[in-house]
Formats: sequence, structure tokens, C-alpha cells
Amino acid sequence: APGCPILGLELSVIDFRSSWNNMRHHTEEISSDRLLVRRGQAFNITLYFSNRGFQLGLDNIIFVVETGPLPDLAKGTRAVFSLADHRGPSPWIASLETNRATSLEVSLYAPPTASMGRYLLKVHIDSFQGSVTAYQLGEFILLFNPWCPEDTVYLDSEPQRQEYVMNDYGFVYQGNKNWIRPCPWNYGQFEENIIDICLELLDKSLNFQSDPAMDCALRGSPVYISRVVCAMINSNDDNGVLNGRWSENYSDGINPAEWTGSVAILRQWHATGCQPVRYGQCWVFAAIMCTVMRCLGIPTRVVTNFDSGHDTDGNLIIDEYYDNTGRILKNKKKDTVWNFHVWNECWMARNDLLPGYGGWQVLDATPQETSNGFYCCGPASVRAIKEGEVDLNYDTAFVFSMVNADCVSWLVRGGKEQRLHRDTNSVGNFISTKSIQSDERDDITEKYKYEEGSPQERKVFLKALQKLKIGSSQGPYGADLSPSSPMHLSHYGPRSSDSPSLRPSDVIQVSLKLQLLDPPNMGQNIKFVLLALNMSPQFKDLKVNLSAQSLMHDGSPLPPFWQDTAFITLSPEEAKTHPCQIPYSQYSQYLSTDKLIRISALGEEKSYPKKILVDKIITLAYPAIMINVLGVAVVNQPLSVQVIFSNPLSEQVADCVLTVEGSGLFKKQQKVIIGVLRPQHRASITLKTVPFKSGQRQIQANLRSNKFKDIKGYRNVYVDLRL
Repeated sequence: APGCPILGLELSVIDFRSSWNNMRHHTEEISSDRLLVRRGQAFNITLYFSNRGFQLGLDNIIFVVETGPLPDLAKGTRAVFSLADHRGPSPWIASLETNRATSLEVSLYAPPTASMGRYLLKVHIDSFQGSVTAYQLGEFILLFNPWCPEDTVYLDSEPQRQEYVMNDYGFVYQGNKNWIRPCPWNYGQFEENIIDICLELLDKSLNFQSDPAMDCALRGSPVYISRVVCAMINSNDDNGVLNGRWSENYSDGINPAEWTGSVAILRQWHATGCQPVRYGQCWVFAAIMCTVMRCLGIPTRVVTNFDSGHDTDGNLIIDEYYDNTGRILKNKKKDTVWNFHVWNECWMARNDLLPGYGGWQVLDATPQETSNGFYCCGPASVRAIKEGEVDLNYDTAFVFSMVNADCVSWLVRGGKEQRLHRDTNSVGNFISTKSIQSDERDDITEKYKYEEGSPQERKVFLKALQKLKIGSSQGPYGADLSPSSPMHLSHYGPRSSDSPSLRPSDVIQVSLKLQLLDPPNMGQNIKFVLLALNMSPQFKDLKVNLSAQSLMHDGSPLPPFWQDTAFITLSPEEAKTHPCQIPYSQYSQYLSTDKLIRISALGEEKSYPKKILVDKIITLAYPAIMINVLGVAVVNQPLSVQVIFSNPLSEQVADCVLTVEGSGLFKKQQKVIIGVLRPQHRASITLKTVPFKSGQRQIQANLRSNKFKDIKGYRNVYVDLRL
């Protein structure tokens, strides 16, 4: 009635429209009943009133968003913005979409630079002459937005966004450069409560613990977030997710080779009050980091570098030591070449560097060296690594050495070291990642370096050395950058799984080569031959010391377990083969979990003191687990999965446990106690499950026992929405 006082507008209920918003923000895989939105993109909410409708000009609605324990307008962790004023000081925007009789649809927009994290949304309703009422509307989570051109993680290809943000499974490449093996992995970044664990991980970081207000203010920067996450994946400085261990004793935890996914690890870390999970090695650190970064919205992939340099003293030289039987010795300086090393690449702009260094950035969560006092590495621009710009932030010099260091080999005898050979191209091979939307391997070596042996490659190496301040004036090797002339001990690095036939010594003129006769299958004898070729017009009497030793994937040698000596007489220009066999009974108890065996041959001629070294690295293979999906996979319909596995050994194995997992298919990892498996016994079990997400999915399986730890298998499954 005319003259009646206007009642203050009263809010009765709020609809976050989570399902509708999440679909548009590519977060529906995480949840349909919690609001998860991306920055730089609007989302809509509906306000319902109890006493009347919203009247423009009469009512003003002011929104407040806050993140972190100490929200602050100046730091950008608190914003106040009203429906009436779009030109206000806040970069957050509220606009009216639809005004109905007793409800109002409002569009809210977070700027593309906003801090990611958990937000509280509040509203103040200011009615003309009425009282101001304040309401707490609830929580939402804000993520990075690779779909938004203004976001620093913007990626302009939809297939790449689908692979590097949305795909929840993939492959981590292992083995050695001549036998590259894909290990299936369940990233599971959208599985239940993984987003909460990722946010908890940020809050457990030393950065947050020491200055929570500053930490939350910096969470809009992918460079900052990636460094924080990288340090939190390992437990070296903090209560990080994983404990690393590179020995062979994992009895108080889980052998790193057994894991098949990130979800079980992250959930265990959370469930135990953030106690580091035991144990991880490089591929586990990288896979966990991939899960966390994809979950937060930063495009990420897992990358394997075969023959990866670990140069601890920063001179781009890795020294390796041999005794006179050809076996590799433990290194005093801790410089090593890892058979393979796994890290991440995350996609982001680098506004902290000169233009041209954005795009893929290396982040390595494996605790190797400290960076600004913490165990994290990166982000290092892949483009900067290729161009030798080793002084750019962060840790570019360390990553450069992992793909470019030169190897120098030394013969140790009687306490003296004799330098034998310098190899400029044995480090950084077959740099690999999963292809986009396919199960193939992508070789991305050329993104990291110019072709080995090309003038550009040596030029970049020299530039990097110069920047590392060990030019020709200092350092033992500064001036000597040419590949060595054929030394008498030709050497192609302890990893050269298939040494080319070696350059003959000027004087000996004999070449040696090791060649496998059968694929090296676990449980079978290893059969190979030593090929000796005399390229001179004289007779040659050779003595060759052969030995075999297990290696860890980080290059650490275990003691030799097999030795043999061959005496070979060669007529002029004659080739001979010497057959060798290492029985299973002899290598079985000496294998490392990495299943790497290094066979070496050190040859000398009776009348001549110089030696020739060749070696070969082999990785023993297991037969894969077979997985069959019985029938059609449909969301919310029961599905049977048959898993067929066998004991490949000719001896009984005990303590067998089969684990099976798969995001969208199994709510949690399935563990089946198998117990004892007789020699060569083949068995099968059928698991029942109900898929709860549609689309392309993957099942991953692992079989462990007291004799082996990581027999793997996988199967891709397409889950339909309806029959």
C-alpha cells in the first residue's frame, strides 16, 4: 500500500548451480554438488528471497569473497564488489542475469589473475532506508583456467587441454634406451577428495606455515604454485607426500616399483595426518606431481630422460670409474648417470623472464639438489635449456646438465686414475612422454637440445659452460671440449645398452661387441655372445675379462655376481664369437628391483698394455598381466573384469598380492591376496565393479610376490553413458 515502509530484502536460500557451472568450467568430473570454477570465466548463482523481489535502484547487493586465514583487500585475497557498480575498484565482477518475482540470477566473475584455492562467498543486502543484512552463502573452489586466453596457464589447443589437464591416466616410460617400457599410471586427479588433498598439500607447505597471508596472495602465480607443489611432493624439508629411497630395503613400506597410481598414495598421506608415504623414486614423484598440477588446472605431462646426467659439482662433466676387470665402481663424487630419470613439464607463461621462455617448464620433484635452500627443481624453461641460457630461473643449469653433460671415464689401478675417454653424446637420449590422445610414445628430445654432434649443439654447450664460469681459464676440463681422439680404452658409457662396435685402438686394431641372442626374459638364462674382430694384418692373442653386475636405475652399481675369462686368438682380419650364458640361478638373488644387469668386457692383447672396454645394459622383462572386460561398460551398471596373471619363474613364489585400480571404474584400489603361485602357474580371477564415470578409462594392475615386485598390465575401457 502507498506509504508503507519498504521491507528490507530477505534472502531465504541460495543455489550455487554447481552441476550447471561445473559442466561449463570443466570440473564436473570432480563433483556435481560442490561449486568448482575456473578464474577468468563467469559462473552463475541464484538468490531466492522470502519477502519480495529484488528492485533495481532500491536494493544493492554487495558480494564479498575471501580466501586464506587472513583475507586482505590489498593482497587480493579479499574482494568486495557490488551488483550496481561494474566500474568499482575490484577486478571481481557481479552482473545481473535474470530478475524474477522472488529470485535473482547473478553472474560472478573472478579475474584471470586471482589466487586459486578455497573461497568463502558472503553477501550484504543494502535496501533503501532498510537495514543492511549480511549472509554467508557458502564455499567454492577457484582453479587455474587453461581455457582462458588471459590466464598465465592458457593452452590454445583443445586436444592438448584434454590430454594435459583432463586425462586421468597415462604412461610413465622406464627401462633403458634400447628397451623403453611404458608403465601404466592412474593419475586420478578428479577422484573423490583428491582436490581437497591437493589444497591441504598447499596448506602444509613451509611457505604457508611461515607466512599464510603472503602464501595465499601468491597463489595466483603458476610459477610460485609449481615450486611449492614440487617441494611438497618429496619429504626432505617438510611433511611432504613421499619418502624417497634408493636402497634395496623397503620392508617398512612399499617398494616404489609396486605403485600403479597416485590416488592411493595421496589418500594414505591424508589419512595418516600427512605422514610421508614410503617409498617413492623419480617416476612416483613425477606422477604424483602430475596429479596435483592437473587437478589445480595447470597443464602437465610426465617426461622420461634416458641416460640422465646427475652432475653434482656443476661443471657439466660426469666422471665414471672402472677397475681393470671392467666393472663400474661406486663414485666418490656422487656424479652418476641414471638409466632413466623422470620429471614433469608444466605449461605456463614466464612473466618473470624475458619474452620467449614461456611454454613448457621442467619441474623435478625428485629430491636431488636444493634450490634456494629447498628440495625442489624448476620451473626451468625448456626453451632456455635448448639455448644454453643456464642462468635463467629456476635451476636451468641443473636440468641442462641432466640432458647435456659429457662423460669422462677413468681406469683405477693401484690407487692411480688414468683418464680414458670423453663421451659427448651419451647423456640425454630418447626424451619421452605420452602422445596426445593416443597410447603412443612421443619423442621430444629436439625440444631440449640441438642434434648431437651438430655445430649448434657444441656452441650451446660452450655458451652454458661460459655462463657457469668455468671457461678455459679455470676448471680441469674447461678448454678441452672436443670429443676425445680414439683413446686406447674406447668407452661408450656404462649405459650404452648396445655399444656400437668400438673404434679400434690405433695400435690394437681390434673391436669388441656384446650381442644378446634371446630377449632377456625373467626366469630364463641370459644368452649372449662376445664378438671380436681383428682389423690388422697381424695375429692377435686376446684376453677378455667378462663380468655382470646389477645396477639401480640411478646408476649405482651392485657387486659383480658373474665373471668369466675368454682367451681368443684371431688371425689377420678374422672375426670370432665367444658364447656366454648367465644361468637364472646365478642372477636371481642378485637382481635389483630395477631388473637392470650390466655386462662388461675388458679386453687386452698379450704384448700390449692398453685395454678395450665394451658394455651392455639389459633390462629383464616379465610377461604382462592380461585384463579382459567382460561385456559392455555402462555407467552405474555392474561390470565384470577378468585378470589373468602368471608366475614366470621356474620356482614357487609366495606372498602374492594383486592390486587393480582405475579412475571412474573402481572407487578405490582393489587388493586381492593370492598367496602362493606354483612354478610357471597361470591363474585368473574375476572382479566385479560398477563404473561411475563415462568416457575413456583405464584399468591398471600389478602383481607382487616375495621374488618379484612389479608385473604390470593395463586395459583401456570405454564407458558408455547408457545402454
